[in-house]
Amino acid sequence: MKKYIALFEYDENEGYGVIFPDLPGLASAGDDYDDAYRMAHEGLAFHLEGMEADGYDIPEPRTLEQIKREWEDWAEWESNYKFLVVPIALLPSSEKSVRVNVMLPEGILQRIDAVSKNRSAFLANAAARLLNDDPLPR
Repeated sequence: MKKYIALFEYDENEGYGVIFPDLPGLASAGDDYDDAYRMAHEGLAFHLEGMEADGYDIPEPRTLEQIKREWEDWAEWESNYKFLVVPIALLPSSEKSVRVNVMLPEGILQRIDAVSKNRSAFLANAAARLLNDDPLPR
């Protein structure tokens, strides 16, 4: 299981913002910590799926010590921001994803869209939890 370092920054007006030093261009956010944590998991999975589909190499996650030494923005973050360092796990998929069509009541789809930017990830996580595979930490 790969774990990428995520930096969670809190702003009382904006909530939590999340960036991944190993994955430039990947950012996530949430109104509260739990929301930001969930969105960080979804964002990481979605971002890496897209990189793989587009033929990009997936970078290996660095340790916090490596990030402190190698990431060009570390000094700025360390001196200018209040943040949390959180490892976010990318849980390996044992199977290839398959495109399917599903029919859902409109109200349920609207509720999913209200809490997730990635319908597929949301439905896969919900199904895994109901089937006791529980891919995301509680």
